[in-house]
Amino acid sequence: MTDLGALSAMLGAGLPATFTFLYQRLDNLLNRRAAPETELDGHEVLRGELSLPLTADETELTNRLGDLDRLRDLLHVYRRHPQTVDITDTGLLRLLGELRGNLEEIYGQRLTFAGEEDREPSGSYAHQKSQTVRGKMTGIDTDTADGNLQSIQDFTTVEKTGDVVGIRIRGGRNTPGSFR
Repeated sequence: MTDLGALSAMLGAGLPATFTFLYQRLDNLLNRRAAPETELDGHEVLRGELSLPLTADETELTNRLGDLDRLRDLLHVYRRHPQTVDITDTGLLRLLGELRGNLEEIYGQRLTFAGEEDREPSGSYAHQKSQTVRGKMTGIDTDTADGNLQSIQDFTTVEKTGDVVGIRIRGGRNTPGSFR
């Protein structure tokens, strides 16, 4: 889980826009049945680029619905009274950090905001860990690549039958970005 509490100094005046961006994703997941988002209002608060359409992992969403409902209940007062969104409200920062962590797991993409220079930019990521690879291990397998992609694979041994691929882009439209 991500904690925005440590980021308060960096987010500064950008907190209301950060709140709005995160709450819009929460609203989409709970009220619009996680419809893929092809355009994101407020994306200018991000550092880096998200791969679009922004699509929820159904298993992660199902596993986190209770947390998302609880977060919506707690954040609703701030949504109704945006003037209360304040950088000194550590409770709000903790809630937003928890929301961001849930969203990152559901979308499989990092959400990094302007001012967070010590954090990897927004974009898709995969982190896989295995002692021994006997079959196929692929971090990211996609038709197109938009934005930043990162695949981290930790393994000790790749057996003769093993095959490790960090990122596979099969074709289609690719836009410039950062691939690791």
